[in-house]
Amino acid sequence: MSSERFIKLLPGERRTGRVALPAPVQIKARTEETEGRLSLLEVTLVKDVPRHTHHVADEMVYVLEGVLGVHFDGEDFTVPAGSFVLLPKGVPHALSRAAGTTPRVLQISSPGGWECYLEDLLEAGPGAADNPDGTFNPALLNPIGAPYGIEYEV
Repeated sequence: MSSERFIKLLPGERRTGRVALPAPVQIKARTEETEGRLSLLEVTLVKDVPRHTHHVADEMVYVLEGVLGVHFDGEDFTVPAGSFVLLPKGVPHALSRAAGTTPRVLQISSPGGWECYLEDLLEAGPGAADNPDGTFNPALLNPIGAPYGIEYEV
């Protein structure tokens, strides 16, 4: 076993990247640290994520706190703390804050790359992918997500 890839993070600690992500997103394992196999993030969902499809990666979500709303393949699910969902690549889905809560989740992308997409989104500048009301604009998200096989429904 190689100790070169060993990572130990205490509560509240995060991995750094090419840009500092906002507090609601904490990178726990970067894609290059797992030899491309996955990325692991702890995310507090402060905005709903519109319907989109991952064409390359499976997305896995474990709810740590609160209640997550999941729209998957035409159905709506309420996912409370302690629950897990696997969102297979190629199937449209959306994530939302449910039951008046702000869910905190572990988000795993396999293969990795999710953190790189979020860094690109941040580098695009404040509001670069937002509607005037602060919600995400799928048409503006698509050019940023395209290199990662992420496509939002317009």
